[in-house]
Amino acid sequence: MTWKLWPAVFSLFLSPLLQAAPEATVTVYSERKDHLIKPVFEAYTKKTGVKVTFLTDNTATLIQRIQAEGKKSPADILLTVDAGNLWSAAQAGLFEAVKSETLEKNIPANLRDPGNQWFGLSQRARTIVYNPTKVKPEEIKSYENLAEPSFKKRLCLRSSKKVYNQSLVAMMIAEKGEERVEKVVKGWVQNLAAPVFQDDTALIEAVAAGQCDVGIVNTYYYGRLLEKNPKLAAKLFWPGKDVGGVHVNVSGAGVLKTAPHKAEAVKFLEWLSSPEAQGQFAEVNHEYPVNPAVSASRFVQSWGKFDATLINMAKAGELQEKAIKLMDRVGYN
Repeated sequence: MTWKLWPAVFSLFLSPLLQAAPEATVTVYSERKDHLIKPVFEAYTKKTGVKVTFLTDNTATLIQRIQAEGKKSPADILLTVDAGNLWSAAQAGLFEAVKSETLEKNIPANLRDPGNQWFGLSQRARTIVYNPTKVKPEEIKSYENLAEPSFKKRLCLRSSKKVYNQSLVAMMIAEKGEERVEKVVKGWVQNLAAPVFQDDTALIEAVAAGQCDVGIVNTYYYGRLLEKNPKLAAKLFWPGKDVGGVHVNVSGAGVLKTAPHKAEAVKFLEWLSSPEAQGQFAEVNHEYPVNPAVSASRFVQSWGKFDATLINMAKAGELQEKAIKLMDRVGYN
């Protein structure tokens, strides 16, 4: 757990409309790592004069801390990864509903809570990675396709304990129904080429090394490896719109009910959703902006275009328990 404080930068050249009162401040509790938020927070402080203090840890620990601190908590915003985590925080009663025309304009409806308790700030695609020396792209069609006998002992998966896979299965249940998805996940388990991996990076490296032919990963892990090794023996496959499209999730945030600086917190979220901040917020982790007016970085665009599923992200949380039980029933560890 780390605390950081970025002192306000006061400039004589700042517009009076942008400049905040000297005591203005926002405190963020974040699962997103220091290096992914620090540059964006610095930019906000430089622009507005608002101090941004932050603390980083995993979401479960941060939720417990906010609950323990109660009305004395200094936190204004909980920033976390995956809609399943945002939904859990909302269910715990931590978030204040925010009515903001700016947030509604900048963030598509499927990437924010229907009750305006949390808002996606960047998109992450969870798609199929394959080794081009062992698989022809025409062999792959969809997530369901990977459950077919033709992929016997060729598939690698990350552990079902990670919320990313829980959300993937939950969103598949929302789209295709529980019975159909159970057959798919059972097929995945039968097709495993190796025990489940504990992280996406090791999984992509296993695909590139030929330990398995295909896998399912978040694309920013692929981007990090590709940045280090442009000759990485792995490529991304995007399921088409005709088979449901590509599963996406979000990194997002909500304003806390106990926030001591609610007005400043809302302004900060609005700025994070703006074209000015969106590029930097997404690019620093090789993700996709949620604001349709902003394009992904050229590096991310080089991986190709895709059609994302348009089901509301809240389903990832609402159906999370069903997804976990389903994966347990078919022996997906």
